[in-house]
Amino acid sequence: MATLSNELFDRKARDAKSVAAGYALPMINQQMTGREWLTLLILAVIWGGAFMFIGVAVHHVHPLTYVWLRLTIAAGGMFLFLKLKGERLNLRREVWGSILLLALLNNALPFTLFGWGQTHIASGLASILNATTPIWGVLVAHFFTADERMTPRKIAGVLLGFAGVATMIGPMLLTNIGTDALAQLACIVAALCYAFAAVWARRFRRMGIAPMSVTTGQLTAGALMMLPLALLIDQPWTQPLPPLTAWGAIVALALLCTAFGYVLYFRLIAHIGPANAIAVTFLIPVFAVVWGWIFLDEGLTLTMLFGCAVILVGTGLATGVLKPPARTSPVGG
Repeated sequence: MATLSNELFDRKARDAKSVAAGYALPMINQQMTGREWLTLLILAVIWGGAFMFIGVAVHHVHPLTYVWLRLTIAAGGMFLFLKLKGERLNLRREVWGSILLLALLNNALPFTLFGWGQTHIASGLASILNATTPIWGVLVAHFFTADERMTPRKIAGVLLGFAGVATMIGPMLLTNIGTDALAQLACIVAALCYAFAAVWARRFRRMGIAPMSVTTGQLTAGALMMLPLALLIDQPWTQPLPPLTAWGAIVALALLCTAFGYVLYFRLIAHIGPANAIAVTFLIPVFAVVWGWIFLDEGLTLTMLFGCAVILVGTGLATGVLKPPARTSPVGG
């Protein structure tokens, strides 16, 4: 009887160990559900509008100051929301190093690069360059994750996506190296930062940290990073007070596009992985170009539209949203 009890105990211990090991691994949905697609679409609408708001803000506020204000207001909004829900930040001391790197890659660097870039280029073009994020995401996820490897279809999508970028900015880079070309390159580097950040953010689910806490932590860390830079370089007290339109754009960026948007985004990363979550960036240009056309009177060129279309197809292939038709065997073959 004692032997039977020992065997039963050993078997249950082995079962429990296997279950715990399974939970330690990232659980990524390869097929997105309807709810996840709806979340992705809502995020694309919100972040598509972000480029319009950035275009308004950086014409009145220097880029470093704009980023600091955006992150500070967003962090304050998240802390207030947590307080109203009766929740705590709940970030252990040992995770703050990871949070700081996430804030650098996901907020401080790309927000600054896009902010500076949009002082020289239109919001629609900036959003199209942001659509290269899934291309970088496929490459980064392949080398830094175990469950999101590249396939021939993804490689084809990456190559096609790069062709789209070359179509838009290649001639300018070769014949007119100048401010506009550097601004476009800044946006592409920002997109690469987003790709690394998406892969880095996977670790927080394994740590048991909720998306709300990740969002609040990274926004707080990003605001603290940007404060000394804004004070030393922009010296905002020497600048004229921004108009109400600029303040409205910054508040909308902070609360809607940043605080609320990142809660949705980190939730997507936790469930569908970084390569699929950053597919939102190839939906963003559609909305960004429309918002810029409606509210900012920004024009469209055939080159921009064609390059955008090529990027969309490439990123669709790279992320699995688009798939080539399956071959059919000839009858009687």
